Amino acid sequence: MRTYQVGYFVGSLSSTSINRVLSRALIRLAPENLEFTEIPIGGLPLYSPDYDSAYPPEATALKEAVGRSDAVLFVTPEYNRSIPGALKNAIDWASRPWGENSFDHVPAAVIGASIGQIGTAVAQQSLRAVLSFCNARQMTAPEAYIHYRPEVFGDDGEVTDDSTATFLAGFMQEFAVHVERVLTVLPRG
Repeated sequence: MRTYQVGYFVGSLSSTSINRVLSRALIRLAPENLEFTEIPIGGLPLYSPDYDSAYPPEATALKEAVGRSDAVLFVTPEYNRSIPGALKNAIDWASRPWGENSFDHVPAAVIGASIGQIGTAVAQQSLRAVLSFCNARQMTAPEAYIHYRPEVFGDDGEVTDDSTATFLAGFMQEFAVHVERVLTVLPRG
């Protein structure tokens, strides 16, 4: 069985991010053939085309991290019915300069958690539109809008509710299948 390197983005910069907790749960419940590396976004300057001829080191490192990844997973909160500015900024850096889009044909999945009942549904739709423009090969189902409850998610990634754990494990299994299918048709590198 082939092992796939998955770069993952946590859309929140908060030190108490519930989406970081969700990312730990996803990693814990993922199939063994997926290996995860977080792609940090907090140190990036704001993107400007003025940098296209000379990327700063933080942006170069971001593009290299995406390039080393077989697939990407976005775990994002919802800010004002969209994605956080830091995540959009990271996507802008990785998809530029024009003609050097790091997300082109990369298998991708989107998930997020919120304390509200709609669990980042609107943010995920916004993110999917951006990833479509970037030509990422998105997993479209199952959709996963997670209602976060602290009694269900431990900080270490343990999920105490069996139905939630089963759903998240199924999501990650589907992601593994998606990655394999995409890379069979569109190999990276």
